Amino acid sequence: MFTKFVSLVMTSVVCVSLIGCTGVPDKVAPVEGFELPRYLGKWYEIARFDHSFEEGLSEVTATYSMRDDGGVKVINRGFSKEENTWDEAEGKAYFVESETTGHLKVSFFGPFYASYVIMELDKEGYQYALITGPDKDYLWILARTPSISEEVRTGLLEKARSAGYDVSKLIWVEHGQENL
Repeated sequence: MFTKFVSLVMTSVVCVSLIGCTGVPDKVAPVEGFELPRYLGKWYEIARFDHSFEEGLSEVTATYSMRDDGGVKVINRGFSKEENTWDEAEGKAYFVESETTGHLKVSFFGPFYASYVIMELDKEGYQYALITGPDKDYLWILARTPSISEEVRTGLLEKARSAGYDVSKLIWVEHGQENL
C-alpha cells in the first residue's frame, strides 16, 4: 500500500513538474489563429533576457523547419566573440494543444521540454514575434530582419510590460557579422 502511495505521489510530482515547464505564465495568452507554415524559416533574435545557454552570444538566429514526425526542427545559432566561434543547438518542438494556438513545447535535451509561447505576432506578415517561456524569466523578441522599427519595438515592449515583464532586463542582440 505504501509503495503504491509513494508511486502515486512521485507520478503526480513528475506530472506537475512537466506541466509547469510547458505552462503559460500569468497574464499571458498564446496567440490564436497561428499558422505554422508562415512561421517556418529564419528569425533574428532582436532582444532577450540573458541566460547561461546564450550568454555572450551575438548574431543569434532561430531557424524553424518541419520534421518528418510532424514536429518542428529548431536550429538556434549564435556567435561567441570571446571564442571567435559559432555555437549551434538543434532542438525539436511540438504543439501543446491546438495547431492554431501559438503554444509549443521545445526540447534541446532529450525528454525535457519547456514552453515556447508566442504572446504577440505580426499576423499579417509574420515579420516579428514576442516569445516567452514557462515563466517570466524568459523573453525574446524575434524578427525576420536583424532590426525592427521603433514603432514595433515600442509596441512589443508595452505588451511585455503589461504582462508583468521587467523589460529593463532585455539584452539587445548585435547583428552584422553573420556571414563571416
